[in-house]
Amino acid sequence: MTISRLVVMDVDSTLIQQEVIELIAAHAGTEELVAAVTEKAMRGEIDFAQSLAQRVKTLQGVPVEKVHQVREAITFSPGAREFISECQRRGWEVALVSGGFEEIVAGLAAEVGITKFRANRLEVRDGVLTGATTGPVVDRAYKARVLRELAAECALDMEHTVAIGDGANDLDMIAAAGIGIAYNAKPLVREQAPYSITGRLDEALSVIDNHQEKGQ
Repeated sequence: MTISRLVVMDVDSTLIQQEVIELIAAHAGTEELVAAVTEKAMRGEIDFAQSLAQRVKTLQGVPVEKVHQVREAITFSPGAREFISECQRRGWEVALVSGGFEEIVAGLAAEVGITKFRANRLEVRDGVLTGATTGPVVDRAYKARVLRELAAECALDMEHTVAIGDGANDLDMIAAAGIGIAYNAKPLVREQAPYSITGRLDEALSVIDNHQEKGQ
């Protein structure tokens, strides 16, 4: 099947209702500290890479099995499964790009039939988190770059791409996409995104369809 559109979504507080790093931080007793830094980062008050390093450092010593256990506390956003299913039915490629962690994102992607995703990786040594990540940091520039790379892989012009997210870390990909959508987003993101929705994620379908109609 020819891919006619690419949809790239953020994960934490977009595909799912939680911030995974906060769930992991609960096992380290640093949840409140991590939540405060996350909020600043999503509002654009602090550089994402810097905020990620600060938050992950507090996770040092958490057993890796605790990371996998947090899946039990994760819930998909209202309309998320329906949105993905309809996109796939239409022959669209759906991908995830997350400032969260591959250890969780991989499983979430598999649950909804998504094969393309990018996320940070937690460094593990002797069965516990070291308080650092490995590989490139998935910041706002990286997210936009992944959007372009995936569009090229799908042989699509950027006008046929959609980006959906909630935080400042998503602004570059929202700006780069043919259709940029803020979902349950922070004020800064709502102000800068071409489109904004709240409530159910599958409301994005109406935004995409209406945009398409106006373009014809």
